[in-house]
Amino acid sequence: MNLADLNKVARAMVAPGKGILAADESSGTIKKRFDVIGVESTEDSRRDYREMMFRAKDAMTNYISGVILYDETIWQKAKDGTPLVKVIEQAGAIPGIKVDEGTQALPGCPGELITVGLDKLAERLKKYYEQGARFAKWRAVIDVGNGIPSATAIHTNAHALARYAALCQAAQIVPIVEPEVLMDGDHDIDRCYEVTEHVLRKTFQELYEQRVALEGMVLKPNMAIAGKKSPKQASVAEVAEKTIKLLKSWVPSAVPGIAFLSGGQSDEDATAHLDAMHRIGGLPWGLTFSYGRALQAAPQKAWSGKAENVAAGQQAFTHRAQMNSLASKGEWKADLEKKKAA
Repeated sequence: MNLADLNKVARAMVAPGKGILAADESSGTIKKRFDVIGVESTEDSRRDYREMMFRAKDAMTNYISGVILYDETIWQKAKDGTPLVKVIEQAGAIPGIKVDEGTQALPGCPGELITVGLDKLAERLKKYYEQGARFAKWRAVIDVGNGIPSATAIHTNAHALARYAALCQAAQIVPIVEPEVLMDGDHDIDRCYEVTEHVLRKTFQELYEQRVALEGMVLKPNMAIAGKKSPKQASVAEVAEKTIKLLKSWVPSAVPGIAFLSGGQSDEDATAHLDAMHRIGGLPWGLTFSYGRALQAAPQKAWSGKAENVAAGQQAFTHRAQMNSLASKGEWKADLEKKKAA
């Protein structure tokens, strides 16, 4: 393991004003997104959609530091025969790869999940590195509900995250460590804070025990935020304040950066929350975005599977990337969204 090189990549992933495009939706997930816009999900249509974003030069060059790819995508070529990995590299961004293989029911823990995919991961990482991937992602899913999460679910998922991270660093790949506390329930922000606190504490304990070099990783957490079904929604200011407090308490300063997941927030909410955190300031690590839906919902709608809409899709993607770039520097303003809408 060359820690200096891992640290260099990790710092580039969270460079000021840039964030990570999460374009690693599984075939099943992207089919659901395409169903909404009336587009058949085929290997070619998925390729065309992602190529549209990767060739949005202004967005990719100025606002995107890296792209998380799905296994199908990392092997694909653009319509002109250029490998998509090369298209990303030519734009100045870093190719990455989602390596977990989804979730299964966690035995003995009703309603809880464990992320799988550690078997043969070392061999897969070697092939991904040869294909151009310089970072990877593994997502652990922690649900909040009546009697959950259990200590068992938190521990087993944290342990798997740490094992994945250690394997990545051994393969000279920067691990994105993603322990996601879901916002699907009816819990308030204080319950989210409490659960996320336990999750982060256990995750960093496991990373230490697995001898993961913190300087060579990026954390991708949820924000401290109320569940979508909660009657008590927190303000932007409260989300920012509690999230920063939580992260400062549990994320060592040795970590080069934190790149938030959007987790089902609206486009503008995810941007506003990130902006508010930067306005608080005093952050010991880089703090940016690693958004999927919050970057892609607008371009998907604008594109709608039509070649004549590629420019409109790229414009929508560039706008969202620019808004989040501004937020990652504490320079976003809501009226910039209104100008776009007008």
